Amino acid sequence: MNGTSATTNGDHHAVVPKKIVLPPQRTVSWSEEVEGEEIEVPGTPRTPRTSTTPGHEKCTFHHDLELDHRPPTREALLPDMSRSYRLLLSSLGENPDRQGLIKTPERAAKAMLFFTKGYDQSLEEVLNDAVFDEDHDEMVVVKDIEMFSMCEHHLVPFYGKVSIGYLPQKKILGLSKLARIVEIYSRRLQVQERLTKQIAIAVTKAVQPAGVAVVVEGVHMCMVMRGVQKINSKTVTSTMLGVFRDDPKTREEFLNLVHSK
Repeated sequence: MNGTSATTNGDHHAVVPKKIVLPPQRTVSWSEEVEGEEIEVPGTPRTPRTSTTPGHEKCTFHHDLELDHRPPTREALLPDMSRSYRLLLSSLGENPDRQGLIKTPERAAKAMLFFTKGYDQSLEEVLNDAVFDEDHDEMVVVKDIEMFSMCEHHLVPFYGKVSIGYLPQKKILGLSKLARIVEIYSRRLQVQERLTKQIAIAVTKAVQPAGVAVVVEGVHMCMVMRGVQKINSKTVTSTMLGVFRDDPKTREEFLNLVHSK
């Protein structure tokens, strides 16, 4: 019989299953899973800026699937962007040559580059070795970090505040770097739900803590200036990782600190 052994006692047959020994399984912690997770950011180049692909060594926007030479800096995009804004003004029935609008296309292009400057920044550049060994295992919270972003659905702003907490495991992060992390991911075309998760994953990758908690409260101009036009509405999103997700008391302590005055 396949997979079993048989013993005979007179006319009776007893079937004894063979013992199957499984290889030892390694438990993967939540932080290791996050460590290997890519922070998905639409529009982010998939390859390093120092690409060695022949003919593309200096392409800052290099993409393996788009081997076209694009401008070496984002500022080099200004002429094309200015022409697009000028066309937009004309499409609205405006005269782009009148005094008040002559420089508007260029101003708008520069403003859009500033609003989306996060595309030119990476977590490694912003951290700049500001991760320190420290025997500290109590909660660290930085709350009410101002945030400004652009809704990717309507290209209008949303803004608000971000609160971040983490439980260190022998490593701490320079406090200003938490605000810098918020800047990296908010200064892009965004939705608030994705922004919240990206901040939490970035903190996890930076210091591998026992847990990370992020709460974002935002006011969306796409709900205030258009559509339902609800001027007092606020959107609250949260991401809880590690001990903040698993331990209700730790989560409650963080939320109490965030909501205290």
